[in-house]
Amino acid sequence: MKLSVEISAFSGRLGHAFTRPELLLRALTHSSISSATRPDNQRLEFLGDRVLGLVMAEALLAADPEAAEGLLAPRFNALVRKETCADVAREIDLGVVLKLGRSEMLSGGRRKEALLGDAMEAVIAAVYLDAGFEAARDVILRLWGARVTAVEADARDAKTALQEWAQARGQQPPRYIELSREGPDHAPVFTIAARLESGEEATAAAGSKRQAEQAAAKTLLKRMEPEHG
Repeated sequence: MKLSVEISAFSGRLGHAFTRPELLLRALTHSSISSATRPDNQRLEFLGDRVLGLVMAEALLAADPEAAEGLLAPRFNALVRKETCADVAREIDLGVVLKLGRSEMLSGGRRKEALLGDAMEAVIAAVYLDAGFEAARDVILRLWGARVTAVEADARDAKTALQEWAQARGQQPPRYIELSREGPDHAPVFTIAARLESGEEATAAAGSKRQAEQAAAKTLLKRMEPEHG
């Protein structure tokens, strides 16, 4: 099977020459265009998530032999979450080679964080099935690069940190309220308020609810810690 010029170029950016190129084509096929003869990438996404997890767990243990599980777990979560996978996908222009149905293309699917993150995991699985674990690990460590060593010493996400802060002071977990959603469907902007039981709150806007919630939580935590930390 011969790959198109665009997909061959993507394979070069990925840093892996496929002996079974059909695996890469499947990894790039979204369910919106799949058929009986053209399977989508969901099963590969499932496998790639596990391969990525094992590589990151090994890398974190090697990078910090003294770190306790309580520090390793949040670092791990920061490295394997969908947003990070999508960031890596953008760096290698994965979106331009995604195979999407017409409706998904028209709604900006090539830029959607969830689609990019899922496809990145599927591509990892394709490398794994094509050439084995060592090849997949090499690709992952090269693409994730300095993220592994630069991940924060305490990479707890802001929502978790804010919840722990509130509970340590006898408060209920923070609430997150969607204040507005603006913009087109393919590029929405969500404004979210993070609110404590004691009444303090902070707002933030981002392209996904999760990002907006995290940003609001981070802002509120910074505001509260100098006063009460």
